[in-house]
Amino acid sequence: MHDQSAPTVFPGFSECSTKFTQTEIDERLKNILRTLILFAIRVFGIAGARSADRQAQQPAPQSPRILLIRPDHLGDLVLTTPVLNALKTHLPNASITMMVGPWSSEVVARHPAIDRLLLCPFPGFQRAAQKPLSPYILLRNVAQQLRREQYDLAINLRPDFWWGAALLYLARIPRRVGYAIAPGTPFLSRALPFQSRELATVSNLRLASTALGLLGNPPLEEPYTPARYPLEFTPTPAEQAWVNERLEKAHIAVEDPIVVIHPGTGAAVKLWRTAAWSACANAIPGLLTTPAPARIILTGSQSERPMLEEIAHGITSPPLLMTDMTIGQMAALLQHAKLVLGVDNGPLHLAVAQGTPTIHIFGPTDPRIFGPWGTPERHVVIASTHRCPTCPTIPCGRLDFRPEELPAHPCVRLVSEQQVEDAIKTLLNTEATSPSHTS
Repeated sequence: MHDQSAPTVFPGFSECSTKFTQTEIDERLKNILRTLILFAIRVFGIAGARSADRQAQQPAPQSPRILLIRPDHLGDLVLTTPVLNALKTHLPNASITMMVGPWSSEVVARHPAIDRLLLCPFPGFQRAAQKPLSPYILLRNVAQQLRREQYDLAINLRPDFWWGAALLYLARIPRRVGYAIAPGTPFLSRALPFQSRELATVSNLRLASTALGLLGNPPLEEPYTPARYPLEFTPTPAEQAWVNERLEKAHIAVEDPIVVIHPGTGAAVKLWRTAAWSACANAIPGLLTTPAPARIILTGSQSERPMLEEIAHGITSPPLLMTDMTIGQMAALLQHAKLVLGVDNGPLHLAVAQGTPTIHIFGPTDPRIFGPWGTPERHVVIASTHRCPTCPTIPCGRLDFRPEELPAHPCVRLVSEQQVEDAIKTLLNTEATSPSHTS
């Protein structure tokens, strides 16, 4: 019988090599498989890519067909909207198609610059387990569909999305723009150097400016600012009416000052303390000097309702909880608000798009990249300065912590209530003395 108490050490391997966890082994095998398949994709697609490159040497059509790819969720899609307006303004005759995940389609489905919307269950963004070969089977099938559309240019808007770059390559799109981040770089016809500390919207606009040049048009005007390239998401009259009705049922008048707190986010490590949110909510009436008392509204998804109820339990004046809104209804509510508070999450960017002042609490993510795209005086970022014991830097950029790891990564939780209350005072004073209000 084999002795299972002692590890087997094969020739050429040190004993420590047998101590990899199963997760590490699976990840190494996954990377090897990806490397082999990406090499095969390059070889298999080289003939089509050469044909596409020859096509790119021809003059661009007067009415180009443009494809934009962005696989992300709510916040990143909102930050992408300035690109859509910029392209349509400079290329009014262009037909613009955008491919997004079904989880974020509502953000851009109503945008006036988009002529067609494609939905794709992008691998790695579904927040669900997948079979090892599923991403590559999907890649082949979607590329075949895109090839029939005969796009003239495509932009891979997420910098590190190699799957998207490979998709454009296999789809034989002549002009393929993105950032030079491995392993996607070889699949692009124009790969820009990536600036790691650049705001996400600026990165998107740089890609769009390069794309315009490839089509024979002047680049976008610089500097890239929120005033020149604003976010866009407009709630419909029906969505605004829905919110008005909900507020009326809660005995909240249209003229009452509303403060919205959206404490949830997609990664648990970015959450602040529920007791801290309660304390700040209790402090707001004393900080907000208005004839009518401030009304607190807590927003989130249905799955976040227990967290909202815990926060509400600690608030002296019972808040209104809203967990059944569409993105459009959420935007309509945020339009009503005098102030919106939260951590790094999509609804905070949606609030910026409505021109509403915001306060964002950041920890592991970098506000220099994912911070608010709006008038600086109207949007306050509180970035944690507390480095977690096992993270070499702050912000560390890591979000995929297991539940048992979270206690060792308290950077957001260590932000004090006083910091947030001071930010509320600063922002409200700025608003009180500001001659005009723009996002």
